[in-house]
Amino acid sequence: MQEETQRPSVSRRGIWGWMLFDWAAQPFFTVVTTFIFGPYFVSRMASDPATGQAAWGYGIAAAGVVIAVLSPILGAIADRAGSRKPWLVAFAAVKIVSLCLLWLAEPGSSLVLVLAFFCLASVAAEFSIVFNDSMMPRLMSKADIGRYSNIAWGLGYLGGMIVLIFVVTMLAASPETGKTLIGVDPLFGLDPAKGEDARATGPLSALWYLIFILPMLIFTPDARKALPLRDAIKAGLGDIRHTITEARRRAGIVRFLVARMIYQDGVNALLALGGAFAAALFAWSITEIGIFGIILNVVAVPGCLLASRFDTAFGSKRVVLVSLVMLCIATVGIVSTGPGFTLFGIVSLPLDDSGGLFGTAAEKAYILYGLLIGLAFGPVQASSRSYLARSVSVDEAGRYFGLYAFSGRATSFLAPFLVATVTAVSGSPRLGIAVIILFLLGGLLVLLKTPYPADMPADEQTV
Repeated sequence: MQEETQRPSVSRRGIWGWMLFDWAAQPFFTVVTTFIFGPYFVSRMASDPATGQAAWGYGIAAAGVVIAVLSPILGAIADRAGSRKPWLVAFAAVKIVSLCLLWLAEPGSSLVLVLAFFCLASVAAEFSIVFNDSMMPRLMSKADIGRYSNIAWGLGYLGGMIVLIFVVTMLAASPETGKTLIGVDPLFGLDPAKGEDARATGPLSALWYLIFILPMLIFTPDARKALPLRDAIKAGLGDIRHTITEARRRAGIVRFLVARMIYQDGVNALLALGGAFAAALFAWSITEIGIFGIILNVVAVPGCLLASRFDTAFGSKRVVLVSLVMLCIATVGIVSTGPGFTLFGIVSLPLDDSGGLFGTAAEKAYILYGLLIGLAFGPVQASSRSYLARSVSVDEAGRYFGLYAFSGRATSFLAPFLVATVTAVSGSPRLGIAVIILFLLGGLLVLLKTPYPADMPADEQTV
Protein backbone atom coordinates (compact mmCIF):
# COMPACT_ATOMS: atom_id res chain seq x y z
CA MET A 1 0.00 0.00 0.00
CA GLN A 2 1.07 3.52 -0.66
CA GLU A 3 1.78 5.61 2.41
CA GLU A 4 0.68 9.16 2.89
CA THR A 5 3.12 11.69 1.51
CA GLN A 6 1.86 14.72 3.41
CA ARG A 7 -0.16 15.32 6.55
CA PRO A 8 -0.65 18.74 8.12
CA SER A 9 0.71 19.18 11.61
CA VAL A 10 -2.22 18.88 14.00
CA SER A 11 -1.98 20.31 17.50
CA ARG A 12 -3.07 18.46 20.60
CA ARG A 13 -6.00 20.87 20.82
CA GLY A 14 -6.98 19.89 17.29
CA ILE A 15 -6.96 16.17 18.10
CA TRP A 16 -8.91 16.72 21.32
CA GLY A 17 -11.37 18.93 19.47
CA TRP A 18 -12.01 16.07 17.03
CA MET A 19 -12.43 13.55 19.86
CA LEU A 20 -14.83 15.85 21.72
CA PHE A 21 -17.26 15.54 18.82
CA ASP A 22 -18.27 12.14 20.22
CA TRP A 23 -18.60 13.73 23.67
CA ALA A 24 -20.95 16.33 22.16
CA ALA A 25 -22.97 13.92 20.03
CA GLN A 26 -23.49 10.93 22.33
CA PRO A 27 -26.16 12.31 24.73
CA PHE A 28 -28.65 12.31 21.83
CA PHE A 29 -28.16 8.56 21.41
CA THR A 30 -28.00 7.88 25.16
CA VAL A 31 -30.85 9.89 26.66
CA VAL A 32 -33.08 10.48 23.62
CA THR A 33 -32.83 7.39 21.44
CA THR A 34 -32.07 4.67 23.99
CA PHE A 35 -32.76 5.23 27.67
CA ILE A 36 -35.17 8.10 28.32
CA PHE A 37 -37.17 9.56 25.44
CA GLY A 38 -37.43 6.33 23.40
CA PRO A 39 -38.83 4.26 26.30
CA TYR A 40 -41.15 7.15 27.19
CA PHE A 41 -42.46 7.19 23.60
CA VAL A 42 -43.02 3.41 23.64
CA SER A 43 -44.52 3.02 27.10
CA ARG A 44 -46.47 6.27 27.62
CA MET A 45 -47.16 8.07 24.36
CA ALA A 46 -48.57 5.06 22.51
CA SER A 47 -51.76 3.24 23.46
CA ASP A 48 -49.85 0.06 24.34
CA PRO A 49 -46.17 -1.09 24.36
CA ALA A 50 -46.48 -3.25 21.22
CA THR A 51 -47.90 -0.32 19.23
CA GLY A 52 -45.25 1.98 20.66
CA GLN A 53 -42.36 -0.36 19.86
CA ALA A 54 -43.66 -0.90 16.33
CA ALA A 55 -44.04 2.85 15.71
CA TRP A 56 -40.61 3.62 17.18
CA GLY A 57 -39.05 0.87 15.06
CA TYR A 58 -40.69 2.17 11.89
CA GLY A 59 -39.45 5.68 12.70
CA ILE A 60 -35.88 4.46 13.10
CA ALA A 61 -36.25 2.48 9.87
CA ALA A 62 -37.47 5.54 7.94
CA ALA A 63 -34.51 7.59 9.14
CA GLY A 64 -32.22 4.71 8.18
CA VAL A 65 -33.46 4.71 4.59
CA VAL A 66 -32.68 8.41 4.20
CA ILE A 67 -29.26 7.95 5.80
CA ALA A 68 -28.45 4.96 3.58
CA VAL A 69 -29.35 6.77 0.37
CA LEU A 70 -27.76 10.16 1.03
CA SER A 71 -24.76 9.67 3.32
CA PRO A 72 -22.35 8.19 0.71
CA ILE A 73 -23.39 10.86 -1.79
CA LEU A 74 -22.84 13.68 0.68
CA GLY A 75 -19.54 12.16 1.80
CA ALA A 76 -18.21 11.95 -1.74
CA ILE A 77 -19.33 15.50 -2.50
CA ALA A 78 -17.66 16.75 0.67
CA ASP A 79 -14.41 15.01 -0.35
CA ARG A 80 -14.41 17.02 -3.56
CA ALA A 81 -15.62 20.24 -1.95
CA GLY A 82 -12.81 19.91 0.58
CA SER A 83 -13.96 21.50 3.82
CA ARG A 84 -16.16 19.57 6.25
CA LYS A 85 -17.04 22.20 8.83
CA PRO A 86 -19.73 24.02 6.78
CA TRP A 87 -21.58 20.70 6.46
CA LEU A 88 -21.20 20.03 10.17
CA VAL A 89 -22.60 23.46 11.04
CA ALA A 90 -25.59 23.02 8.71
CA PHE A 91 -26.54 19.62 10.10
CA ALA A 92 -25.93 20.83 13.65
CA ALA A 93 -28.60 23.47 13.09
CA VAL A 94 -31.10 20.87 11.87
CA LYS A 95 -30.31 18.55 14.77
CA ILE A 96 -30.57 21.25 17.43
CA VAL A 97 -33.92 22.59 16.18
CA SER A 98 -35.40 19.09 15.81
CA LEU A 99 -34.33 18.09 19.31
CA CYS A 100 -35.86 21.20 20.81
CA LEU A 101 -39.18 20.34 19.11
CA LEU A 102 -39.30 17.02 20.99
CA TRP A 103 -40.53 19.07 23.94
CA LEU A 104 -43.91 19.02 22.18
CA ALA A 105 -44.23 15.22 22.65
CA GLU A 106 -47.00 15.28 25.24
CA PRO A 107 -48.92 12.07 26.03
CA GLY A 108 -51.70 11.75 23.48
CA SER A 109 -50.05 13.99 20.91
CA SER A 110 -49.44 12.89 17.31
CA LEU A 111 -47.03 9.95 17.11
CA VAL A 112 -46.31 10.78 13.47
CA LEU A 113 -45.32 14.37 14.19
CA VAL A 114 -43.06 13.40 17.08
CA LEU A 115 -41.44 10.67 14.99
CA ALA A 116 -40.84 13.24 12.23
CA PHE A 117 -38.90 15.46 14.66
CA PHE A 118 -36.95 12.47 15.93
CA CYS A 119 -36.15 11.25 12.40
CA LEU A 120 -34.87 14.70 11.38
CA ALA A 121 -32.59 14.76 14.42
CA SER A 122 -31.38 11.20 13.69
CA VAL A 123 -30.62 11.95 10.04
CA ALA A 124 -28.73 15.14 10.92
CA ALA A 125 -26.80 13.32 13.66
CA GLU A 126 -25.72 10.48 11.37
CA PHE A 127 -24.75 12.81 8.51
CA SER A 128 -22.61 14.77 10.95
CA ILE A 129 -20.84 11.56 11.96
CA VAL A 130 -20.00 10.85 8.31
CA PHE A 131 -18.25 14.19 7.96
CA ASN A 132 -16.54 13.92 11.34
CA ASP A 133 -15.22 10.40 10.62
CA SER A 134 -13.98 11.44 7.17
CA MET A 135 -11.64 13.93 8.88
CA MET A 136 -9.86 11.18 10.82
CA PRO A 137 -7.35 9.84 8.23
CA ARG A 138 -6.06 13.37 7.59
CA LEU A 139 -5.61 14.20 11.27
CA MET A 140 -3.71 11.16 12.62
CA SER A 141 -1.38 8.36 11.58
CA LYS A 142 -2.52 4.77 11.00
CA ALA A 143 -0.66 3.66 14.10
CA ASP A 144 -2.74 6.06 16.22
CA ILE A 145 -6.15 5.61 14.60
CA GLY A 146 -7.24 2.62 16.69
CA ARG A 147 -6.22 4.33 19.92
CA TYR A 148 -7.84 7.69 19.15
CA SER A 149 -10.96 6.06 17.75
CA ASN A 150 -11.62 4.04 20.92
CA ILE A 151 -10.70 6.92 23.25
CA ALA A 152 -13.11 9.20 21.38
CA TRP A 153 -15.85 6.60 21.70
CA GLY A 154 -15.10 6.30 25.42
CA LEU A 155 -15.36 10.07 25.79
CA GLY A 156 -18.71 9.90 24.06
CA TYR A 157 -20.06 7.37 26.53
CA LEU A 158 -18.68 9.42 29.43
CA GLY A 159 -20.52 12.48 28.13
CA GLY A 160 -23.69 10.49 27.63
CA MET A 161 -23.41 9.08 31.16
CA ILE A 162 -22.98 12.53 32.70
CA VAL A 163 -26.13 13.80 30.98
CA LEU A 164 -28.00 10.63 31.93
CA ILE A 165 -27.01 10.99 35.59
CA PHE A 166 -28.18 14.59 35.51
CA VAL A 167 -31.54 13.52 34.07
CA VAL A 168 -32.26 10.75 36.60
CA THR A 169 -31.09 12.75 39.62
CA MET A 170 -32.35 16.24 38.77
CA LEU A 171 -35.13 15.93 36.17
CA ALA A 172 -36.79 12.48 36.19
CA ALA A 173 -39.23 12.16 39.08
CA SER A 174 -41.54 9.42 40.32
CA PRO A 175 -45.15 10.13 39.29
CA GLU A 176 -46.21 8.87 42.75
CA THR A 177 -43.89 10.96 44.94
CA GLY A 178 -42.97 13.79 42.59
CA LYS A 179 -39.34 13.43 43.74
CA THR A 180 -36.21 12.51 41.80
CA LEU A 181 -33.87 9.65 42.64
CA ILE A 182 -32.05 11.75 45.24
CA GLY A 183 -35.30 12.95 46.82
CA VAL A 184 -35.54 16.48 45.44
CA ASP A 185 -38.14 18.22 43.28
CA PRO A 186 -37.37 18.20 39.54
CA LEU A 187 -35.56 21.25 38.27
CA PHE A 188 -37.55 23.87 36.39
CA GLY A 189 -40.79 22.57 37.93
CA LEU A 190 -41.05 19.70 35.42
CA ASP A 191 -44.19 17.59 35.80
CA PRO A 192 -43.52 13.84 35.41
CA ALA A 193 -47.24 13.15 35.00
CA LYS A 194 -47.07 15.05 31.69
CA GLY A 195 -43.82 13.38 30.64
CA GLU A 196 -41.96 16.67 30.90
CA ASP A 197 -38.92 14.97 32.46
CA ALA A 198 -38.52 12.75 29.37
CA ARG A 199 -39.49 15.47 26.90
CA ALA A 200 -36.82 17.78 28.32
CA THR A 201 -34.08 15.42 27.13
CA GLY A 202 -34.49 16.80 23.59
CA PRO A 203 -33.66 20.43 24.39
CA LEU A 204 -31.03 19.32 26.93
CA SER A 205 -29.20 17.20 24.33
CA ALA A 206 -29.44 20.09 21.86
CA LEU A 207 -27.79 22.50 24.31
CA TRP A 208 -25.02 20.01 25.16
CA TYR A 209 -24.29 19.46 21.46
CA LEU A 210 -24.23 23.20 20.73
CA ILE A 211 -21.68 23.85 23.48
CA PHE A 212 -19.30 20.94 23.00
CA ILE A 213 -19.10 20.85 19.22
CA LEU A 214 -17.41 24.26 19.38
CA PRO A 215 -13.87 22.98 20.22
CA MET A 216 -13.84 20.89 17.05
CA LEU A 217 -15.14 23.79 14.96
CA ILE A 218 -12.58 26.18 16.47
CA PHE A 219 -9.41 24.13 16.98
CA THR A 220 -9.48 21.13 14.61
CA PRO A 221 -8.01 22.02 11.21
CA ASP A 222 -10.27 21.56 8.20
CA ALA A 223 -9.35 20.77 4.63
CA ARG A 224 -9.15 23.67 2.24
CA LYS A 225 -12.05 24.38 -0.05
CA ALA A 226 -11.39 22.56 -3.31
CA LEU A 227 -14.23 22.70 -5.82
CA PRO A 228 -17.40 24.80 -6.04
CA LEU A 229 -20.46 22.88 -4.89
CA ARG A 230 -21.80 22.21 -8.41
CA ASP A 231 -18.47 20.79 -9.60
CA ALA A 232 -18.04 18.87 -6.34
CA ILE A 233 -21.41 17.16 -6.85
CA LYS A 234 -20.49 16.03 -10.35
CA ALA A 235 -17.02 14.85 -9.35
CA GLY A 236 -18.28 13.19 -6.15
CA LEU A 237 -20.88 11.11 -7.98
CA GLY A 238 -18.15 9.99 -10.38
CA ASP A 239 -15.96 8.99 -7.45
CA ILE A 240 -18.71 6.82 -6.01
CA ARG A 241 -19.03 4.87 -9.26
CA HIS A 242 -15.26 4.46 -9.51
CA THR A 243 -14.88 3.31 -5.91
CA ILE A 244 -17.67 0.73 -6.20
CA THR A 245 -16.11 -0.67 -9.39
CA GLU A 246 -12.66 -0.79 -7.78
CA ALA A 247 -13.98 -2.41 -4.60
CA ARG A 248 -15.29 -5.37 -6.57
CA ARG A 249 -11.69 -6.32 -7.32
CA ARG A 250 -10.74 -6.18 -3.62
CA ALA A 251 -12.63 -9.13 -2.18
CA GLY A 252 -11.32 -8.73 1.36
CA ILE A 253 -12.53 -5.16 1.68
CA VAL A 254 -15.90 -6.07 0.18
CA ARG A 255 -16.26 -8.94 2.66
CA PHE A 256 -15.41 -6.63 5.56
CA LEU A 257 -17.93 -4.03 4.42
CA VAL A 258 -20.63 -6.71 4.04
CA ALA A 259 -19.85 -8.12 7.50
CA ARG A 260 -20.05 -4.67 9.05
CA MET A 261 -23.25 -3.88 7.20
CA ILE A 262 -24.86 -6.93 8.81
CA TYR A 263 -23.58 -6.69 12.38
CA GLN A 264 -23.83 -2.89 12.61
CA ASP A 265 -27.50 -3.13 11.74
CA GLY A 266 -27.93 -5.43 14.73
CA VAL A 267 -25.86 -3.18 17.00
CA ASN A 268 -27.88 -0.11 16.04
CA ALA A 269 -31.18 -1.89 16.63
CA LEU A 270 -30.03 -3.24 19.99
CA LEU A 271 -29.00 0.22 21.20
CA ALA A 272 -32.13 1.91 19.86
CA LEU A 273 -34.67 -0.65 21.08
CA GLY A 274 -33.08 -2.37 24.08
CA GLY A 275 -34.12 0.25 26.61
CA ALA A 276 -37.68 0.36 25.29
CA PHE A 277 -37.88 -3.45 25.52
CA ALA A 278 -36.84 -3.34 29.17
CA ALA A 279 -39.42 -0.65 29.91
CA ALA A 280 -42.19 -2.81 28.46
CA LEU A 281 -40.95 -6.07 30.04
CA PHE A 282 -40.54 -4.87 33.61
CA ALA A 283 -42.65 -1.67 33.61
CA TRP A 284 -39.55 0.29 34.53
CA SER A 285 -39.92 3.95 35.34
CA ILE A 286 -37.78 6.62 33.69
CA THR A 287 -35.55 6.53 36.77
CA GLU A 288 -34.94 2.79 36.50
CA ILE A 289 -34.28 2.99 32.77
CA GLY A 290 -31.90 5.88 33.38
CA ILE A 291 -29.97 3.96 36.05
CA PHE A 292 -29.76 0.98 33.69
CA GLY A 293 -28.26 3.32 31.10
CA ILE A 294 -25.81 4.70 33.63
CA ILE A 295 -24.66 1.17 34.50
CA LEU A 296 -24.06 0.41 30.82
CA ASN A 297 -22.11 3.63 30.32
CA VAL A 298 -20.06 3.11 33.48
CA VAL A 299 -18.67 -0.12 32.03
CA ALA A 300 -18.57 1.25 28.46
CA VAL A 301 -15.95 3.89 29.26
CA PRO A 302 -13.28 1.48 30.62
CA GLY A 303 -14.32 -0.99 27.90
CA CYS A 304 -13.34 1.53 25.22
CA LEU A 305 -10.12 2.46 27.01
CA LEU A 306 -9.10 -1.20 27.27
CA ALA A 307 -10.03 -1.73 23.63
CA SER A 308 -7.78 1.19 22.65
CA ARG A 309 -4.84 -0.85 23.99
CA PHE A 310 -6.04 -4.22 22.68
CA ASP A 311 -6.62 -2.77 19.21
CA THR A 312 -2.99 -1.66 19.05
CA ALA A 313 -1.60 -4.85 20.58
CA PHE A 314 -3.76 -7.56 18.98
CA GLY A 315 -5.44 -5.91 16.00
CA SER A 316 -8.87 -4.55 15.24
CA LYS A 317 -10.30 -7.84 14.00
CA ARG A 318 -9.88 -9.63 17.33
CA VAL A 319 -11.49 -6.72 19.17
CA VAL A 320 -14.50 -6.73 16.85
CA LEU A 321 -14.94 -10.52 16.98
CA VAL A 322 -14.79 -10.70 20.78
CA SER A 323 -17.21 -7.78 21.03
CA LEU A 324 -19.71 -9.49 18.70
CA VAL A 325 -19.57 -12.72 20.72
CA MET A 326 -20.32 -10.73 23.87
CA LEU A 327 -23.24 -8.93 22.20
CA CYS A 328 -24.71 -12.23 20.95
CA ILE A 329 -24.54 -13.74 24.43
CA ALA A 330 -26.08 -10.62 25.98
CA THR A 331 -28.95 -10.45 23.48
CA VAL A 332 -29.80 -14.12 23.96
CA GLY A 333 -29.79 -13.50 27.70
CA ILE A 334 -32.08 -10.49 27.42
CA VAL A 335 -34.58 -12.24 25.15
CA SER A 336 -34.59 -15.34 27.38
CA THR A 337 -35.34 -13.43 30.59
CA GLY A 338 -38.75 -12.68 32.06
CA PRO A 339 -40.51 -12.56 35.42
CA GLY A 340 -39.36 -15.64 37.31
CA PHE A 341 -36.94 -17.08 34.77
CA THR A 342 -33.90 -16.64 32.54
CA LEU A 343 -32.28 -18.71 29.78
CA PHE A 344 -35.75 -19.57 28.44
CA GLY A 345 -36.83 -21.09 31.72
CA ILE A 346 -33.83 -23.37 32.18
CA VAL A 347 -32.98 -21.27 35.22
CA SER A 348 -35.90 -20.43 37.49
CA LEU A 349 -35.78 -17.23 39.50
CA PRO A 350 -37.77 -16.20 42.57
CA LEU A 351 -40.68 -13.85 41.94
CA ASP A 352 -40.20 -11.92 45.18
CA ASP A 353 -39.97 -8.17 44.68
CA SER A 354 -37.99 -6.21 47.24
CA GLY A 355 -39.83 -3.06 46.20
CA GLY A 356 -36.64 -1.16 45.46
CA LEU A 357 -34.88 -0.47 42.17
CA PHE A 358 -34.55 -3.65 40.09
CA GLY A 359 -36.29 -5.46 42.91
CA THR A 360 -36.79 -8.86 41.26
CA ALA A 361 -34.20 -11.50 40.45
CA ALA A 362 -35.16 -11.33 36.76
CA GLU A 363 -34.38 -7.63 36.65
CA LYS A 364 -30.98 -8.25 38.24
CA ALA A 365 -30.27 -10.93 35.61
CA TYR A 366 -31.21 -8.41 32.92
CA ILE A 367 -28.70 -5.99 34.41
CA LEU A 368 -25.94 -8.63 34.22
CA TYR A 369 -26.60 -9.17 30.53
CA GLY A 370 -26.59 -5.42 30.11
CA LEU A 371 -23.04 -5.26 31.48
CA LEU A 372 -21.87 -7.35 28.51
CA ILE A 373 -23.56 -4.90 26.15
CA GLY A 374 -21.87 -2.00 27.92
CA LEU A 375 -18.44 -3.55 27.56
CA ALA A 376 -18.85 -4.44 23.89
CA PHE A 377 -20.93 -1.89 22.01
CA GLY A 378 -18.22 0.79 22.00
CA PRO A 379 -15.25 -1.32 20.89
CA VAL A 380 -17.22 -3.11 18.16
CA GLN A 381 -17.83 0.24 16.47
CA ALA A 382 -14.59 2.06 17.24
CA SER A 383 -12.37 -0.84 16.17
CA SER A 384 -14.39 -1.28 12.98
CA ARG A 385 -13.17 2.19 11.99
CA SER A 386 -9.56 1.28 12.67
CA TYR A 387 -10.01 -2.08 10.85
CA LEU A 388 -10.71 -0.24 7.59
CA ALA A 389 -8.13 2.47 8.26
CA ARG A 390 -5.42 -0.20 8.41
CA SER A 391 -6.75 -1.82 5.22
CA VAL A 392 -6.46 1.11 2.79
CA SER A 393 -3.79 3.63 1.94
CA VAL A 394 -4.16 7.17 3.17
CA ASP A 395 -4.54 8.45 -0.40
CA GLU A 396 -7.68 6.35 -0.91
CA ALA A 397 -9.01 6.54 2.66
CA GLY A 398 -11.54 9.28 1.95
CA ARG A 399 -13.28 7.33 -0.80
CA TYR A 400 -13.35 4.10 1.16
CA PHE A 401 -14.55 5.73 4.35
CA GLY A 402 -17.46 7.04 2.30
CA LEU A 403 -18.22 3.47 1.25
CA TYR A 404 -17.69 2.40 4.86
CA ALA A 405 -20.32 4.91 5.97
CA PHE A 406 -22.68 3.51 3.36
CA SER A 407 -22.08 -0.06 4.54
CA GLY A 408 -23.01 0.92 8.07
CA ARG A 409 -26.24 2.51 6.96
CA ALA A 410 -27.26 0.79 3.71
CA THR A 411 -29.52 -1.61 5.59
CA SER A 412 -29.78 0.33 8.86
CA PHE A 413 -33.54 0.35 8.41
CA LEU A 414 -33.76 -3.46 8.06
CA ALA A 415 -33.29 -4.67 11.64
CA PRO A 416 -35.62 -2.04 13.18
CA PHE A 417 -38.13 -2.76 10.41
CA LEU A 418 -38.04 -6.51 11.06
CA VAL A 419 -38.18 -5.99 14.83
CA ALA A 420 -41.20 -3.73 14.38
CA THR A 421 -42.89 -6.11 11.92
CA VAL A 422 -42.35 -9.26 14.00
CA THR A 423 -43.55 -7.38 17.08
CA ALA A 424 -46.65 -6.09 15.30
CA VAL A 425 -47.54 -9.47 13.74
CA SER A 426 -46.86 -11.60 16.82
CA GLY A 427 -47.86 -9.08 19.47
CA SER A 428 -44.68 -10.12 21.32
CA PRO A 429 -41.88 -7.59 21.90
CA ARG A 430 -39.67 -10.53 22.95
CA LEU A 431 -39.91 -12.21 19.54
CA GLY A 432 -39.27 -8.86 17.88
CA ILE A 433 -36.04 -8.22 19.78
CA ALA A 434 -34.87 -11.78 19.06
CA VAL A 435 -34.43 -10.80 15.40
CA ILE A 436 -31.36 -8.78 16.41
CA ILE A 437 -29.44 -11.98 17.22
CA LEU A 438 -29.56 -13.03 13.56
CA PHE A 439 -27.81 -9.83 12.47
CA LEU A 440 -25.08 -10.03 15.12
CA LEU A 441 -24.36 -13.69 14.44
CA GLY A 442 -24.51 -13.28 10.66
CA GLY A 443 -21.99 -10.45 10.68
CA LEU A 444 -19.70 -12.39 12.99
CA LEU A 445 -19.66 -15.44 10.69
CA VAL A 446 -18.84 -13.32 7.63
CA LEU A 447 -16.07 -11.49 9.50
CA LEU A 448 -14.44 -14.74 10.62
CA LYS A 449 -13.33 -15.41 7.01
CA THR A 450 -12.39 -11.81 6.27
CA PRO A 451 -8.63 -11.13 6.01
CA TYR A 452 -6.97 -8.65 8.34
CA PRO A 453 -5.98 -6.17 7.07
CA ALA A 454 -8.88 -6.49 4.67
CA ASP A 455 -6.77 -5.98 1.53
CA MET A 456 -4.39 -8.82 2.47
CA PRO A 457 -4.64 -12.18 0.69
CA ALA A 458 -6.59 -14.66 2.83
CA ASP A 459 -3.61 -17.05 3.18
CA GLU A 460 -1.47 -14.24 4.66
CA GLN A 461 -4.01 -12.74 7.03
CA THR A 462 -3.66 -12.40 10.77
CA VAL A 463 -6.76 -13.19 12.82
